[in-house]
Amino acid sequence: MSKVTLREKTLKTGKISLYLDYYPPIINPKNGTETRREFLKLYLIENPKLIEEKKHNKETLDLAEIIKSKRNVQLKNKEFGFKDNVVLNVNFITLYKSVVDEYYNTGSESNYNSWKASLNHLENFSGGTILSNNLTLDYIKKYRTYLLNAKSTRNSKVDKKLAKNTASSYFKNFIAVLKVAYKQNLIEKNLAEDAEYIKEEETHREYLTEEEISLLWKTEIKIEKVKYMAIFSALSGLRFVDINNLYWENIFQDKHQGYYISLREEKTKSIKNHPISNTAYNILKTQKTDVGLVFGGIKYSQITRPIKDWIKKSEIKKKISFHNFRHSYATLQLANGTDIYTVSKLLGHKNVSTTQIYTKVMDKSKIEAANRINIKLDGLS
Repeated sequence: MSKVTLREKTLKTGKISLYLDYYPPIINPKNGTETRREFLKLYLIENPKLIEEKKHNKETLDLAEIIKSKRNVQLKNKEFGFKDNVVLNVNFITLYKSVVDEYYNTGSESNYNSWKASLNHLENFSGGTILSNNLTLDYIKKYRTYLLNAKSTRNSKVDKKLAKNTASSYFKNFIAVLKVAYKQNLIEKNLAEDAEYIKEEETHREYLTEEEISLLWKTEIKIEKVKYMAIFSALSGLRFVDINNLYWENIFQDKHQGYYISLREEKTKSIKNHPISNTAYNILKTQKTDVGLVFGGIKYSQITRPIKDWIKKSEIKKKISFHNFRHSYATLQLANGTDIYTVSKLLGHKNVSTTQIYTKVMDKSKIEAANRINIKLDGLS
C-alpha cells in the first residue's frame, strides 16, 4: 500500500526544509527514475518566537499538508506527475514566501532583498491573502497596473514611485511564482502564458575608462578589501557574488591557459574555465590568504557606502556601483577589439542578445563615422 509522509530536514542555515517521503518509491515524472523524496521548497523557521514567525510556520505546514493530501490522491489514481481533478485552494502568498525563503537560503543577498520587496508589494495589493482559485488574468492585469503606479517600500523615509524597471522586475517574480504554482498543480491553468510583461526602459550603463580605473587604484578607500574586489571585477568581469565566494582551490595556472578560475556561476549555475590576466591574479595575491576564500566575509550592503565615498574622493563624475565595474570590463573588451561572441562567453551570458546592450555604449562604427568628417576651421585647434 502506498504511503506519503511529510518529513523535515534541518539545513545549515537553521531553516527547516519540508519534503515528502514516498513508500514504496515513485517514478520521478521528470527523468523516469525511482525516488523516495520530493522536496517541496517550503521552509519552517526553527524555534519561532515572534507571532509572525509562528504564523509563517503554521501557513507553510498547512500548505505542505495540502500538497501531501493531493499526492496521496494522485498515487491512488496512479496519476502522479499528471494533471487530475483534485481541486486545491491555497494561499498564494504562502507559496510566494516559500520561494523568497529559497532565495534567502541559496541566492545572493541582493536577489533576496529584491524578492522580499516584491513580496511586500503583493501583500500590500492582496491584503495578505489571495487564494489560488481566485487567481485570474483579470487579477494579474490589476496587479500589473498596481505595480506601475505603486510607491517604493524599500525605504519608508523616501516617498517615491517605483521605477518602471523595478516594477518590471517585481512583476517577473510574480509570474515566476505563478509558474511554480502551475507546476505543483496548485492552479489549473498556466496563467503565466497569457500575462503581459512590463517592458523595461533602456538605461544608461555607466562604465569606467582605463584611466579612471588607474585613478581609483591610487585613491584611498575606507575598506581596502572593497577596492581590490572592485578592480578585480573590472579586470575579470565577475559579479560580486562570484568574487565574494571565490576559493583559492578553484584558481589554476598552466602554460596553455595562463591563470584561470574554475567557476560555477552563482547566477547561471554553469561551470566554466574563466581566464584572468596576470594583473588580475596579482590583485588576488595582495590578500592575506592562500587557502579557502580569497576575499569573503563581506556583505553587499557593506560595500555600497565605501564605494560611493571612494568615487567621490577620486573626483570621478559618474554614478558608479559595484556592478558598474563588471560593465566596465565588458565595455573595455569591446573597445579594445574583442568580438561580441567572446565577450558574451566571458560574461557568462546564455544569449549573445544580452551582451548586445554593451554595443550601444561602445559602438565603434558610430564613433568612427562621427570622426570621418573633419573640416579645418580658422581659429579652432
